[in-house]
Amino acid sequence: MMNMTETVKQLLIINILFFVGTFFVGQTISNDILALHSTESEKFQIWQLFTHMFMHGGFLHIFFNMFALVSFGSLLERLWGGKKFIFFYISCGLGAAALQLGITHLEIQNLIERAADLNLSGDELHTILNATISDEMYYRTDLFVKDIRPILEAGSRSGLVNEENFNALFEAAKLTQTPMVGASGAIYGVLVAFAFIAPNAELMLMFIPVPIKAKYFVPGLLLLDLYLGLKGQAIFGGGGDGVAHFAHIGGALIGFIMMWYWKKNSFNDKRWN
Repeated sequence: MMNMTETVKQLLIINILFFVGTFFVGQTISNDILALHSTESEKFQIWQLFTHMFMHGGFLHIFFNMFALVSFGSLLERLWGGKKFIFFYISCGLGAAALQLGITHLEIQNLIERAADLNLSGDELHTILNATISDEMYYRTDLFVKDIRPILEAGSRSGLVNEENFNALFEAAKLTQTPMVGASGAIYGVLVAFAFIAPNAELMLMFIPVPIKAKYFVPGLLLLDLYLGLKGQAIFGGGGDGVAHFAHIGGALIGFIMMWYWKKNSFNDKRWN
């Protein structure tokens, strides 16, 4: 902590203030306004692309992210300076948001396609996707059934509703209403930058106490995240715990592109100072 750089310290303070602030404002209200919602959600706002980076779902979530920020971010800031570091950090966070939003959109559209036989209008789909089906992130199928099934069974489509298309729309609604929070996407970009700069530095996970060089550790972590993301699971829990794997990959991808570009054009790196 004594070696923490100024920009990293400011990011740490902002994250802590946001985290503590949710206890005063309320988790639900804070997430509705500041967490990143899908573009299909009526709660989506453009500022959430930024604010979601400072929101966290629990103590362990913020602890691991801030631990990585202080450990690796301070080194990068010393090498680059504060302006270049914050530009890199925010860019990775935005890249994480963009990829996660894109993947979520595709998943929702795929689920909607499975219910195409119902011939729902745009307004009906909007109502279904934004129907209240959750209470403090615990999904309540009974509310969905009570509020939405009458829409699906109205008129000529009453005989077309079956378990498959009903469940597809329910899953689409869950995806629509599950917000993304956390600095993990930006942190993954920081890890990629660290691996570029110090590829032979040895790192290890707390639950795997075996030192691994950064040039193997970071790609391995990304491959594991990609695999678990495709399997609908999470590194620290099940697939329904809010961990956005493709946000991690998006942050890492932007980090890789920026590091590759800066390395290629290293002669001009003074423009950030």
